[in-house]
Amino acid sequence: MSNPEISGIRIALVLATSAGGVGRHVRSLAAGLGERGARVAVLGPASTEEQFGFQGAGARFRAVDVTDRPRPLPDARAVLRLRRLLRDADVVHAHGLRAGGLAALALGGRRPALAVTLHNAAVAGGMVGWVYAVLERIVAYRADLVLGVSPDLVARARGRGARATGHALVPASPSAAPRKDRAAVRAELSAGERPVVLFVGRLAEQKGLPALLDAAAGWSTRANPPLVLVVGDGPLADPLDRRIEAEGLPVRLLGHRPDVPELLNAADVVVVPSVWEGQPLAVQETLRAGRPLVATRVGGIPAMVGDAALLVPAGDPVALERGVARVLDSRYLAARLEEAARARAATLPTEDDAVERVTTLYRELVLG
Repeated sequence: MSNPEISGIRIALVLATSAGGVGRHVRSLAAGLGERGARVAVLGPASTEEQFGFQGAGARFRAVDVTDRPRPLPDARAVLRLRRLLRDADVVHAHGLRAGGLAALALGGRRPALAVTLHNAAVAGGMVGWVYAVLERIVAYRADLVLGVSPDLVARARGRGARATGHALVPASPSAAPRKDRAAVRAELSAGERPVVLFVGRLAEQKGLPALLDAAAGWSTRANPPLVLVVGDGPLADPLDRRIEAEGLPVRLLGHRPDVPELLNAADVVVVPSVWEGQPLAVQETLRAGRPLVATRVGGIPAMVGDAALLVPAGDPVALERGVARVLDSRYLAARLEEAARARAATLPTEDDAVERVTTLYRELVLG
């Protein structure tokens, strides 16, 4: 499947610490580019190789300690190491603002060409927020191309002075077919006749989980209160667990689960209460599963879902509570959302689409 447009081109993919989506995306690109004949190297923390197996995808891997938070001395060491490792690349493609900023500093004004994909909004305040703002300007000034996973990130990069911008494709991997039917999974969950509301994602501030628990408190007063399942792990697991226990909320923390397709099939409605998202994998998986979706109107979600979801404001638990209640109370609405989800899923980009897009962009960067 070699592609003469990039065969032999030396491509360096740089990433920082990743717990999920960014690492999976970089692995997918590494595999696809390698299959097309590119010489691919992945540079990032050793933990990312352990988790995502870039070498198993055919790429060379070099450990570089690019963390997800600013640290002056380790960052200086990372810049020096990147400067050495990137010397022979034709194209450097950094993923995330931290990786992009350090790669830009390492390259200075020299070639190779630099592309940066912004995967998340910089929402930190204080000194960390100031550092991120500086990195945004460094990336905008140095990068030959800045891609964003949502329209607001693209607009922000333009506002910072980026010379060339575009929309990034970050598709989810193909979803596995459920191995158990809906009734069997619901029985294992002891759901009975209760509706099931499902959240899938990292338990972190960005995901808007306090609003989900507030909404769950409202759902608990319904005649047939739904069972709220929270799938994932992260730094908020313990605080969420304590609140659920203290308030007696109808919420169950399931931790990391390998059977997300089965849980999606068992759900009556999926919720995404995030304060910001780009192209969330959970939304793509929900659309492919044809499940009713209630999500916040933030980032890249509206463009991704079209009319295949009820959209509510972020940080508004009352709107979230009412949106889910509308789906649970109307079989007609639920069926319409299911049909719209399946139709929308058919239009989602594939991993092959993402590789073909960056192949075109790299060729343009190399040839000028």
